Amino acid sequence: MNSRQRRGVILLLLSVLCAFGAFAGVLSVISDAKSKVGPEVTAYQLKSDIAPYTTLRSGQFEKVSMPKRWLSQNAVTDLSEINGKIAVTQLRKGSLLQSDMIVKRPELEPGQQEIAIMIDAETGVAGKITPGATVNVFATFAGEQQGDAAESRIIVSGARVIDVGRLTALEPSEEDRTRQATQAVPITFALSTMDAQRVAYAESFAQHVRLALVAPGSDTTIRPSERTYELAKDK
Repeated sequence: MNSRQRRGVILLLLSVLCAFGAFAGVLSVISDAKSKVGPEVTAYQLKSDIAPYTTLRSGQFEKVSMPKRWLSQNAVTDLSEINGKIAVTQLRKGSLLQSDMIVKRPELEPGQQEIAIMIDAETGVAGKITPGATVNVFATFAGEQQGDAAESRIIVSGARVIDVGRLTALEPSEEDRTRQATQAVPITFALSTMDAQRVAYAESFAQHVRLALVAPGSDTTIRPSERTYELAKDK
């Protein structure tokens, strides 16, 4: 073997050693990155915005994989957690779903039934009354005959709200074309049969139905003398 051949062999060996060194370096970097990132887990991302108090469905989320160490402790990793839950606030598209974003939907108690009515947004309920809230339901009625005084009545006290829908356009009815189109919110209550009938009657025949939010822990008992109000009797 002459000197030129020996130099060729040496250069070949050096090239092989450099290649092994580079390969070992790449493996070291990958191993180090994996050790820092850790194992990946499943999380769920919102496909679109979700309004507050909306009932959640699996189709509103998409599965994503990401390192476990990057997730917060309250990140939802099992989509079954949304069953029977509603959004507690506005949820934004692209956000990762977390357990503090959702709450359990209020449930009916024995002897109760659900009833939903449309409440004018002008009454100020939009964004203020939420599932689980307690309200008094007021209705104002015109006098039964010409000359009779109009009156306001508390038709249901201590009504429990179990769902709040989205703002909906409210068009004038055939009977009342003078009423301007406005916004209304569907409110669902958990009520006894009698209270449900009172609410249904008020929605059909009252001039206005309004809700008054009751502070948590307040006594919802109302004396009979406080249930009806007429301006002429207010002294």
